[in-house]
Amino acid sequence: MTPLPALAPWQQRAFDQACEAIAAGYFGHATLITGPARIGKRIVAEMLAHRLLCLQPGGDGAACGVCKSCRLFAARSQMEVPELRPDGTLAHPWGHSSHPDLHFLGYGNHPKTGKPRAEIVIEQVRALTESLGLTAQLGGAQVVIVEPADAVNWHAWNAILKTLEEPQPGRYLWLLASNPAQLPATIRSRCQKLELRLPPCEEALRWLQGRGHAPALATEALEAARGHPGLADAWATGDGLAMRRATRDDARALRSGQVAVEVLAQRWVTDGRADERLRHLAEFALQDAASLTDRAGTRRLAACFDAANRARELLRSTVRADLAVMEALQAWR
Repeated sequence: MTPLPALAPWQQRAFDQACEAIAAGYFGHATLITGPARIGKRIVAEMLAHRLLCLQPGGDGAACGVCKSCRLFAARSQMEVPELRPDGTLAHPWGHSSHPDLHFLGYGNHPKTGKPRAEIVIEQVRALTESLGLTAQLGGAQVVIVEPADAVNWHAWNAILKTLEEPQPGRYLWLLASNPAQLPATIRSRCQKLELRLPPCEEALRWLQGRGHAPALATEALEAARGHPGLADAWATGDGLAMRRATRDDARALRSGQVAVEVLAQRWVTDGRADERLRHLAEFALQDAASLTDRAGTRRLAACFDAANRARELLRSTVRADLAVMEALQAWR
């Protein structure tokens, strides 16, 4: 069985806010759950689903943990545990889960190439809508979690909009987005909003140390992640901080002419982690700009910042990865 995770303090606050709305009877049909990537939107959404799908909730509305629905939820297969792609986006199955009334809509595979799509398409929405046309198999609620909602394309949004305009009792649609501004205004206006915010620094440091990170490492990681505990945890656990330091060295070598743009771009894309390096590059531009007083230098670093983020967007398109990275590195040089 997959154990239910313990919520971090900032996740618990968002969860409690939603539970209060459920208890008061004003938790709507559609909810837009927002917050930075890796902040825990998916965990909060699944815990809320656990609560709403329970067939024998306690007096406080909490899931009982023993009914058929709760047992199915706890028995989620490892295939349903979120898997992070190198660019930080989530890759997970869409459609039915091991719980018949809990559905996920995320990146699917292209039927011809077998490779993951770069967006959520209308065919996926239609297939899911057909499933939702059936009565809830356990006789309770039905929950759909769309992640990342900012990857839904225009045609798929039109299909989702119809669902929003014709809500059904006991059916919940939750859109998880790190960049909610990319969603159509017609969608955002029809959703309640639940936001996960970055916690205070002291709380984030306590949480990181509770995860087993040494105080000095936790502090370095949190400062590098600009106060984002989930990102800091990922960097401190793996080789993220080492990559950040190496990226800084590469940027200095590039600026001093010790390495060619083409050579560095090819090296950055070889292991599929170019997006991570470009994120660091953008952060370095911000840091360096903060110490400058001349306008010309500030404008140059602003151009570096924009180029790095533009290249990150291009990595999600059909543009060759090395060409996208080269554009960012040219600006830095």
